[in-house]
Amino acid sequence: MVFRRRNKRSWPERLKALVYPQGGWLRAGYYVWHRLTRLPDPPHRIARGIFAGVFISFTPLFGLHFFASALLAFLMRGNIIASIFATFFGNPITFPIIAVTSVQLGHWILDTGVDAVPARLILTAFTSAGGEIWSNILATFTGDPAQWGKLRHFYYGLFKPYLVGGILPGLLAATVCYYISLPVILGYQKLRQKKRRERAENLRERAAARLRARQSADDGASGGT
Repeated sequence: MVFRRRNKRSWPERLKALVYPQGGWLRAGYYVWHRLTRLPDPPHRIARGIFAGVFISFTPLFGLHFFASALLAFLMRGNIIASIFATFFGNPITFPIIAVTSVQLGHWILDTGVDAVPARLILTAFTSAGGEIWSNILATFTGDPAQWGKLRHFYYGLFKPYLVGGILPGLLAATVCYYISLPVILGYQKLRQKKRRERAENLRERAAARLRARQSADDGASGGT
């Protein structure tokens, strides 16, 4: 099939690509931006999608960023594909900054008096909470007692501060990305349209030149007879 890899990657290679993509993060970022600028949609809709994706990157909805960004872009009448690509803003390089800043700001807003949580502990806590939720779901079928105490501590100690604290920096980053991307995408699309018009004009001129040459050859042949 088209776009299918000739040699399938192993699971370790796939996991590695999530942390460090082939070619590096700079090349991956260039690819994402290249795809965003080439989306067949008006610039303001693409910019709205970028706003949605960047904003959702500041939320603790791990595993749901694609769906949440698509929903927000739909509500904003933005480009859904652009919103999904824009969640790339939250990557292993920016995650420690986003997570620690959001959690610390959330604790400050909620006045919990808790210091900043290291990024490595934040990720561990979310992983542990996911396993706890899954265990409690299975407990409804196996009859084992469900344990919600740890999840309650996780919600008030980490998830809620992260959710509240990510709103302001998320809005700020999303707004900046919106106003930066809008004129850039607009200029890029105008440049592409100009190149397309020039290419079409060149094709018409070549076709007209071939037609004139053919007519001249036909006239010369008829005159010779």
